[in-house]
This record gives sequence, structure tokens and C-alpha cells, in this order.
Amino acid sequence: MSTVLIVIGLIVVCVIVVALVLYAGPRRGRGSGKAGLRRRFGPEYDLALARHGGDATEAEHELRERVQRHGGLRVRPLPAERRERYMSRWAGLQERFVEAPHEAVVQADALVAELAAERGYPVADSPQAHDEQLDALSVHHAHRVGGYRTMHHAAARAATEGGGVDGGVRTEELREAMVGARGLFEQLILADGGGHGGRAAARAGRKDKIAMRPKGSGA
Repeated sequence: MSTVLIVIGLIVVCVIVVALVLYAGPRRGRGSGKAGLRRRFGPEYDLALARHGGDATEAEHELRERVQRHGGLRVRPLPAERRERYMSRWAGLQERFVEAPHEAVVQADALVAELAAERGYPVADSPQAHDEQLDALSVHHAHRVGGYRTMHHAAARAATEGGGVDGGVRTEELREAMVGARGLFEQLILADGGGHGGRAAARAGRKDKIAMRPKGSGA
């Protein structure tokens, strides 16, 4: 076989290989991209899907934009004394919940926002900025941010509607919201894997069933 035919044959083979790669690459990218987003965002994926009326393309576009904006965020260190201070404040709010559940949830919401900002997330000093903080948190704590989102909504209602049976926020709803937000609070405390944070988080977890139990409850 002549050299010319060998060269032509190699060129044909290369063209076929490149064509296969170009064809298979985008198909594989789309599939893994969607699966990757579902794994990464979990409940946030479903929330984005619902917000876009079931349009997966729009929901995934929103989530990819979040990753582009906040994926490179680096968590700032939290000194041990600051960590302990945050845990002490959270434990105090759990105890306050028994007497003043509405005030406790409003203050707990502000505490989580403050902690997130100190760790390097956007400062939540306006409704729009708070949404941006939630977006950033969803990129790094997708499976915990939902509890914080729920507490924020409950806190906003508690601040404006109060409690009682006439449409206000019920105590049980507030309790569930605060307990749900604790998961993100602990992840923010433990983001750098500090041992002191682990012990403090464990202490706070043990107090939950006691401090937030309504008076007169036999549970």
C-alpha cells in the first residue's frame, strides 16, 4: 500500500473519531449536566422547576447561573470564640422560644443571616440582597437552605401578622421552621470542620427537645 493511501486512511479515521466525539459529547453533557444539577441542588432543583412552571430548561438555566455567580465563593474562617458566641446566641433563642416564639424566630432568622454574611455569603440587608444570600447558600448548602428559607418566610409573617387563631403564624409552625433552619446554622458553624464547632453543635442539638418544648407539654 502506498504512503498516500495510508495517509488518506488515517485522515478518514481521524475525521470519523472527531465526528463521533462531537456528536456524543453534547448528548453526554446534557444528560450529565441535568443529573448533576439534580444531585447538587436536590430540593432546590424541584423548587426552581416549580417556580418556572415545570420548564426544566429555564429551571436549569437559573441554577447554572447561581453556580456561575457563587460557585467560586470561599468560606471565611470563623474564630473559635465567634463560633461559641453564635452557638450561645442560638441556644438562648431556643430557650426564649418558650415564652416568645414570634420574637425568637424573627431574631433567629436575623442570626442565621448574620452568620452567613460573616462566613462570606452576601449580606442580607434588603429583600433583594436576602434572595441573593439564599441563592449563594443554595449552591453550597442545597440540602439545608430550604429550612432557612422556610424560617425566613415564617419570621416575615410573624413580624407583620403576629400569632393567634385569626390568621397569624401558629406556634407549632414557628417551632418547625426554627428546627428546620438549625441544620443550615450548624453547617455554617462547621464549614471549616473545627472541632469546637462540632461539640457546640452537638450541645445545641441536645437542647432542642428541651428548650423549644411548649410549656405544659408532656412530650
